[in-house]
Parts: sequence; structure tokens; C-alpha cells
Amino acid sequence: MNGRMCRFNGLEFLRKFKGKKILFVGDSLSLNQWQSLTCMLHASVPQSNFTLTRNGGLSTFSFPDYGVSMMLFRSAYLVDLVKEEIGTVLKLDSIKNGNAWKGYDTLIFNTWHWWLHKGSKQPCNWDYIEGGGIIWKDMDRLVAFRMGLTTWSEWVDSNIDPNKTTVFFQGISPTHYSGNSGEEWNDSKSATCKGQSEPESGSTYPGGWPPAATIEDQVLSKMSTPVTLLNITTLSQLRKDGHPSAYGFGGPKGNDCSHWCLPGVPDTWNALLYAILFSNS
Repeated sequence: MNGRMCRFNGLEFLRKFKGKKILFVGDSLSLNQWQSLTCMLHASVPQSNFTLTRNGGLSTFSFPDYGVSMMLFRSAYLVDLVKEEIGTVLKLDSIKNGNAWKGYDTLIFNTWHWWLHKGSKQPCNWDYIEGGGIIWKDMDRLVAFRMGLTTWSEWVDSNIDPNKTTVFFQGISPTHYSGNSGEEWNDSKSATCKGQSEPESGSTYPGGWPPAATIEDQVLSKMSTPVTLLNITTLSQLRKDGHPSAYGFGGPKGNDCSHWCLPGVPDTWNALLYAILFSNS
């Protein structure tokens, strides 16, 4: 397939998915990609009617003229968060939320952003972690991530018919905060995405491959159900200039180096998604 055929075409996308339902499942990075795709499609058919609804944790953007619906199900960890007497428990081997993910034509999963949060950012999500009948106050977050992602992979293998549903997994989306980023692109340790106006040059990221991406690759490789990795990690690492920074949520008092400006980097994720979908066809 040549480059011209793979160039994003919103009208062709809507025609291909006529009568189909696409579900994004994950955290706010899934929200970034879902919002990007809805904007890209609407820009392609600006005169078409659309509806936008929200019911609990499910948001739906539909194009009635084409019978295409794109949903977003917010699930930061994919595995379950359960309120119990001891507090909120992150259950690494439970995925009852999965009952809401059945019956879709395309599933696009994502998780990682919240697994490393600690201190003041962590208690609002969970108080304890449970896995294999053992409850921990805390544990190695990469170990927890592997356990949770393995539970998700087993759910997919047990519940998804690849003849009816196409499954993607969004790769690890990087952050560019101080203490772990400036040095990664040969800048000062205190450097962040704030004030960055140019992407990192070249095609490799000086800071290397994140450990979570290695776990992701290993878990996906053991699955019996075909899952396509939307490998957005390196291309996103290079875009240290692509975050909202002090112009995002929180304004000048904030510095968002986790999420991405729209239009921006997530549009590239969707261009990659489009190329994979149309090359497979």
C-alpha cells in the first residue's frame, strides 16, 4: 500500500465503518485519542449531523448519517476499583468492568498513566492493592502493572471473538516532567515540557525505551487473541513540545506534561490507526 492510500481520509473511514461501533477503553490518554478522532472525522464531513451524549462513565459521539458510533469508557487501570470496608481496593485479578466492553466492532485499550501516581495524587484512586487473595498497602508498581495487564489479556482471550471484533492496544504515552525527562533529551534535570517549542531531533529517543512498554510487549506476545499494538511510544517521546504545558488545565499555575494538545500528537496516533485499519483491509 502506498503512502497516498494510507493518508487519513475521514470520509473513507466513515464509509468503511458504516453501521459499526468503536470503543476506546482507558484513562485520559484514551480521552485524548477519542477526542482527536471525533474532531478529525467531523472536520472531514462538517455538514453531517452528530450527537454527543454521556451516561455515567460512557461517552458516545455518533454520526447518524453514517451509522457510526465512537464511545469512550473511562477505566484508568482496566482492572477493577472496588470500594470495600477497608477502603478503595485496586483488584489486580478482577475485571468485571469487562461486561460493558462486549458487542463492539473495534476495541482500543489503554492503561499506564495512573499506575505510578503516589503521594497526594494516589489516595483519591485506591487505598490498597489486592491480587491472588493478598492485600498490600503498596507494592512495586511495575509488578502491579504486569499483573493487571495480564488479567486484561486473559479477559480478552476468553471473551473476544477476533472474527467479530478487532482489538488494539495503545502503546505507552510518555510524560516530560522534571527529574526524569530533561536529562532524557540531554537538557538540564529541571527541564520540563514547559517552554519547549521543537521536537527532539532524530528517530530515537535518548532516554530509551520505558520499562512499562517492555511489560506491555511481553504480555501482548503471550495472548492467543490477535491484538495490534498501536506503537506510539517513541514518536510521542520525541514530541516534548506537544503537551499543553502551562496552557492546559490549571492555566499558568499548572504544567501539564502528560496530556497532549489538540490538534497535535494524538492526531498522529489516529493517522497510524487509520493506516493499520486500511492496510489490513
